Amino acid sequence: MAEKPEAKLIVTSTAFAEGQMIPPKHTSDGENTPPDISWQGAPEKTKTFVLIAEDPDVPMKGLSLFTFVHWLVYDIPSTITSLPQAITGEETLDNAAKQGKTSLGRIGYAGPRPPFGTHRYYFKVYALDTELGLKQPEATRRSMLSAIKGHVLAYGELMGRYKRHR
Repeated sequence: MAEKPEAKLIVTSTAFAEGQMIPPKHTSDGENTPPDISWQGAPEKTKTFVLIAEDPDVPMKGLSLFTFVHWLVYDIPSTITSLPQAITGEETLDNAAKQGKTSLGRIGYAGPRPPFGTHRYYFKVYALDTELGLKQPEATRRSMLSAIKGHVLAYGELMGRYKRHR
């Protein structure tokens, strides 16, 4: 688990508020476009940001839970404080940030699609004092959490929920 420092980032979206439902447009049931995510409050020494969007409510065999990764964006330059909706599945974005692999094994955003019930989706943003410089195929949640240890200056998250309507 990544460290959570004293400095706090404020993470927001125009698509949903903290604890509210994520609109279907931003899910695999809709257009599968990521919601816009913005943050503020980064310390001056911030060099890059990392965004990890994940669902901790996914059951696996034996009813244990694992964290499903929906979106990984890293090496976001310190001058960038938001990601717009509808980002493509390219490895490198127009703002020079890079995207890692989701739990589906693909680069880019994988919208919510819970198998049952209402799931929580956390959009976590870390302000770092370094650039990660990860390359594919090593840009995974595990490698990012390992690489950011000792480099987190500030942290914030936004949690949205989603339930499929069949």
